[in-house]
Amino acid sequence: MDTATGDIRAVEFTSSREGDSPVLPELLDHIPPDEDIGTVTGDGAFDTRRCHTAILDRGGTAIIPISRNGRLWKEDCPAARARNDILRATKRFGRSTWKQWAGYHLRSRFEAKMRCLKSFGERIASRDPDRQTAEIHIRIALMNRFNALGTAEIERVT
Repeated sequence: MDTATGDIRAVEFTSSREGDSPVLPELLDHIPPDEDIGTVTGDGAFDTRRCHTAILDRGGTAIIPISRNGRLWKEDCPAARARNDILRATKRFGRSTWKQWAGYHLRSRFEAKMRCLKSFGERIASRDPDRQTAEIHIRIALMNRFNALGTAEIERVT
């Protein structure tokens, strides 16, 4: 999601049998290489070498909390060094301070977008994988269009 505009930039969906973290590198490939990726925010499930490496390879910064019992990784690559920096900062300043400092609270905006996506219907109507993909893309195009129209301004009247 583009934090400036609120538009969803890339989408990849998985079955309930798969995890989300294995598809992150492919998801980042949906964004053109000439466009910068500032930060990538995810929950603890994305705390893998593959995800951290994919984010760094695209020039982004990972904002992924490390589990409470997380251990330092062997610093044999830049991704491990970046992840270890997150772990050290979390241990030194505390988890909530790190989240505030890193901007992890912005993740709630993404969760709200997913809630909006689900308001179009919990289930995908199509059975064919190509049609399922088209259905998801249509939903996201609608959401981005609604977002482009703007949000309501609430004015207090006394």
